Amino acid sequence: METVLENIRNIGIIAHIDAGKTTTTERVLFYSGASHRMGNVDEGTTTTDFDAEEAKRGITIYSAAITCHWRDKTINLIDTPGHVDFTAEVERSLRVLDGAIVVFSAVEGVEAQSETVWRQANHYKVPRICFINKMDRIGADFERTFDEIRSRLEAHPIAMQIPMGAGSAPSPGHLTGVIDLYKRKALYFSEESRGAEMSETEIPEEYQDLAEEWRAKLIEEVAQLDESLFEVYLETEDIPFDQFQKVLRAATIRGEVQPLFCGSSLDFIGVQPILDAVADYLPSPLDLPPVEGQDPSGKKDKLVRKCDPKDPFCGLVFKVVSDQHGEFYFMRVYSGTLGSGSRMLNPRTGKKELISQLRRVQADSREKIETDEVYAGDIIGVIGLKEVATGDTLCDPKHPIALESIVFPETVISMAVEPDSSAERKKLEDVLDKLSRQDPTFKARVSEETGQTIVSGMGELHLEILRNRMENDFNLKIKVHKPRVSYRETIRKAQEVTGAFSRTAGGITQFARVKLRIEPHEKDAVIVESKMKPDALPPKMAETLKQSIKDQAQSGGSVGYPLIRVKLTIMDVDYREGETTDVALQAAAGDAVYEALDKAGAVLLEPMMKLKVTTPQEFLGNIQSDLNARRALIVNSEQKGNLIVMEAEVALSEMFGYSTQVRSLSQGRASYSMEPLKYAEAPPEVLREMMA
Repeated sequence: METVLENIRNIGIIAHIDAGKTTTTERVLFYSGASHRMGNVDEGTTTTDFDAEEAKRGITIYSAAITCHWRDKTINLIDTPGHVDFTAEVERSLRVLDGAIVVFSAVEGVEAQSETVWRQANHYKVPRICFINKMDRIGADFERTFDEIRSRLEAHPIAMQIPMGAGSAPSPGHLTGVIDLYKRKALYFSEESRGAEMSETEIPEEYQDLAEEWRAKLIEEVAQLDESLFEVYLETEDIPFDQFQKVLRAATIRGEVQPLFCGSSLDFIGVQPILDAVADYLPSPLDLPPVEGQDPSGKKDKLVRKCDPKDPFCGLVFKVVSDQHGEFYFMRVYSGTLGSGSRMLNPRTGKKELISQLRRVQADSREKIETDEVYAGDIIGVIGLKEVATGDTLCDPKHPIALESIVFPETVISMAVEPDSSAERKKLEDVLDKLSRQDPTFKARVSEETGQTIVSGMGELHLEILRNRMENDFNLKIKVHKPRVSYRETIRKAQEVTGAFSRTAGGITQFARVKLRIEPHEKDAVIVESKMKPDALPPKMAETLKQSIKDQAQSGGSVGYPLIRVKLTIMDVDYREGETTDVALQAAAGDAVYEALDKAGAVLLEPMMKLKVTTPQEFLGNIQSDLNARRALIVNSEQKGNLIVMEAEVALSEMFGYSTQVRSLSQGRASYSMEPLKYAEAPPEVLREMMA
């Protein structure tokens, strides 16, 4: 079992959108024998982009897991999305991966989402190797991209290869192959075999000086990673290959360096060396520290589980997929052994869950490769769970442990949805519940104030994809609206008024008079007090009057929004035995509240948001100008590395469409978060518009 664990690699492919992740994955699967045809993104025929929306748009939306083999290694590979709207898919994949291949485009270099995924990988301490792709494109520049990785990501890339052609002299624009710097060999990939056949030759004369220059840097940088190796280097100006690999592997696993490769996945150049690097430099589950978790009983501060089939079982569910066939759960096994038919504890719910079936995962082909048992270090598909959500731990009931869950970013954009017909309202609720379980960055709720069903997500594309899923996968027709803003009302000044009710019908008179004081208050609520004499009203009627005044105030002010920051005091009541009834008191109270609000001067309050924008310095001016146009008040600004972090207060009504705008103003490199802050007085023109 030890050798099996040593030979497992749980890795992901991460990058900015359109850097070539999915094409690279297709080549990896083909060369490793996991697939017998090479899919094409442009034709919508790739293995991992199996969803109809992915094929149509030519982008990855859902992370896909697939297993392949290279040399004697078993590689569990996850292809993740690059679009910022689907950042949760990257987040949950990185949480359970041991290593990653980060793909960069040699033309665009380090892009916005490259920075985001790099930060996410830093957060989860995931060891990485880098691949500069698209070296065949016009404008490709190996050195510029290499320098950007170092400066913008504050990384430590170590070039293992340089390209022959493309961005390096003397033949830019035509990529012929790559140079293995340590071995001093030129690698060529046969076009006829679609890159499957690779040959090693001597480095062409025109590249020899450049290769020696880069090789000297490589040897020196690796030598400096280990004291004893550095002594060998000082004596011989070289390093033995076995020591070179051992030291570089250890430093990569510690996260100190990132071995860097180059090529063109589309042109079949340079993919096999990446697979070799996965085997040589990225960690097995045994190379990483034991996983830590909390004791659900609270008796111990911390529990530890080793990556050992003999340890008590624990695993983390990192993805739930819902469709018409039911629910399918992706799980990373951290310790122990799991058999189908067993029952495991979910510490969050305190309930045991039945493991009906275990399946090896091959993108969307779930019907294949059932297995009876899985072991520590595996990534597996599970069927049969009932009350399990993304981020839940499953563990041995006799040895409970709760692993650290996955923290997802807050949603940034909302829209209101309603079914095409009232008959489909229940179906809409069920579909929204399913989608929320599958995607933790998708939230659905019913607004108590407006009655609208509000759905929230990470961006306009995210919500558009989910809307299409509702219509295509679940046959649900929906209408979409802009969500309403939940305003509030208060008053400007104190007033005393009297409300009266007097009516005779059928010889019966009903009468009541209520004297009321209204005044501004600091609390975000409606306060009702009484200064009546104790015997002014029978106790039951006094309670009815108090409740009636509160209900009248909470039903809305002059524009119809709920009141806050208001204190109402019952000063006095005219009561007549036999004539003052509950109905008369309620009517008089309503009259008093209506008049009090009219005379006290209506003030419209709007929800204010606390906004935090993180942007590179060069886009600061654009973003500040846009925020000024949105009536934002910038309260703080500070520099963090090469980024500026701005804090502002801004009205929610001004923030619709901001998600798209801030990306447009910053070429996709700025990010923001927003949370409710307080209610503040809206400009007079907003109130005038509502009154009109």
